[in-house]
Amino acid sequence: MGLFGRLRQGRRSGSAQDRQRVREAVERIVNLHPHLRLARRYQSRLEPAVAASLKYVSDIVDSVPAPHQINTAAWSSDPYIHAFFVAPGDIAPALSRSADLRAFIEAHAGLTEAYAVLGMAMAERHRLGVALEGETMRRDVVQETVNFSDHQVRMCGCTEADLRQEIVRRLVDQLGLEGLARIAQDKSRRDVLEQERALLKTRLQLLERQGVGMRSVLGGEAAESQELASLQEQIKENEQNLHSLGIRSEALERELDRLCEVLANPSQHIYVSSKRFRLDRMNVVLPETGTQEGADVTFQIARIPTTPPQMRAFALIRFACADLLPSTNLLDEATRLLR
Repeated sequence: MGLFGRLRQGRRSGSAQDRQRVREAVERIVNLHPHLRLARRYQSRLEPAVAASLKYVSDIVDSVPAPHQINTAAWSSDPYIHAFFVAPGDIAPALSRSADLRAFIEAHAGLTEAYAVLGMAMAERHRLGVALEGETMRRDVVQETVNFSDHQVRMCGCTEADLRQEIVRRLVDQLGLEGLARIAQDKSRRDVLEQERALLKTRLQLLERQGVGMRSVLGGEAAESQELASLQEQIKENEQNLHSLGIRSEALERELDRLCEVLANPSQHIYVSSKRFRLDRMNVVLPETGTQEGADVTFQIARIPTTPPQMRAFALIRFACADLLPSTNLLDEATRLLR
């Protein structure tokens, strides 16, 4: 049984360690919006939702394949590393550009090997290429390729277990941020509705005064009555929309409810899918039943609930800290790319 399998078993048995993990997650989330501490029974209301999120993201993290050793030699032997990078010389600069990774290694003096999450943009494209069909070389053949770019390393760990636990923490925190984003949307909508209501009431007062002062002179009662009725209907609808958001005294309770709703349904906001390909050495997609030499690979793709949401390919990696380039080498690399 893996690390997170044991943690899930602990959750089912209600272990003290697991309850502590839930409480710690609750406090991290509430620290993002401290006013929630004023809500009734905020901790007991959040704990079941946070426990659901912990179980869900732990299942995801437990299913992620083991880390890939990443270095120039792995580019030739590991089909995943070969697919991620165009050339072996691209690996060290891509890792070394990560400020988070460099800060992590500096904070852990003496660390010889580190673990991290490599995130990338993955694009599937079609191009015209050359292909051998039987004994005939054909040109202008439509080929599908898979390409990776925007390599980023943001999350690190001293061991694989540390890294996986940090991923769980970050994902639960991300769900907390998503809940706060939903709260902010409600507040924004309330502000718009309240401004709209104030404008409508002002307009109604002006029309009513106009009718009192001018009706007997100019007439036009039918037109005014029609506009008054329309405005009154708009005000009624506006009041109903405001009521659906709750009155101000209930706003804090509704905010906590909205946060719990997001945390209790994590699969609606974060999920990982996989895409399987058979690739040649140029990242051209090969037929499953073809005879050309290729490697079967399955890439992990995560949905990140940012604004707007993003889909990013990722893999766990491990590498020797000594492989990172010094800052001066990075400057030389940047100068070369600008030429």
